[in-house]
Amino acid sequence: MNVRLPGLCLITLVGFAAPAAAIDYSPIDCAKATTPADRTICSTYALGQDEARMATLYGVATGLVAMGQRGDIQDAQRAFIRTREACGTDTACLSRVYATRIRELTAVIDGIAARGPF
Repeated sequence: MNVRLPGLCLITLVGFAAPAAAIDYSPIDCAKATTPADRTICSTYALGQDEARMATLYGVATGLVAMGQRGDIQDAQRAFIRTREACGTDTACLSRVYATRIRELTAVIDGIAARGPF
């Protein structure tokens, strides 16, 4: 959608309303946390912040890429969840796994910013 704002050039809004996929990631619902990793994330402030940041980056990245790349990101997200769950209650392991995934998603977004879809 193109929008003209007074005194500004033409701005093209990129739709974040990409079609929802059945495997979209939703952040951990701490009221329903059942796995050791989920409970540890919910009870550790820094890990909860990592979860929120990662979920936000995932939503942005999957909303900006084409379907083929979206599938790759979703596959990587499933692998991330398996790795995260394997950490169990090990907060250092969870922190490392989140840091890696956040770097990966940031790289996707940085790549889009470098070449655009604009």
